[in-house]
Amino acid sequence: EVQLVESGGGLVQPGGSLRLSCVGSGFTFRGYTMAWVRQAPGKRREWVSSINEDGASTAYADSVKGRFTISRDNAKNTLYLQMNSLEPEDTAVYYCAKNRVPGGWNPMTLDEYNYWGQGTQVTVSS
Repeated sequence: EVQLVESGGGLVQPGGSLRLSCVGSGFTFRGYTMAWVRQAPGKRREWVSSINEDGASTAYADSVKGRFTISRDNAKNTLYLQMNSLEPEDTAVYYCAKNRVPGGWNPMTLDEYNYWGQGTQVTVSS
């Protein structure tokens, strides 16, 4: 059974930083593109960032480019999202997601991802 478990969310002041983690199990983690997606209250899910299976390729939404960094440790089956210079607009539940097929790379398309974690809340507020 595929499982994705996020952690690391919390309350942070504007300008602050957080590091999210997602541990995957039940599949060959190193074989799949992984992504972070977020959903703010009353809004659609929004793609944030993706990383390919070996970490050589990454992609970011314009809204987070230059502030967020995605990475992975395949030895630990773990995906990360380092978030710096956080803004109130970044407040959302953050989900990690697994690509449908091994080696797939169509990062911005949410339909490409078929498993999601339970999410971790990030709140940016003073």
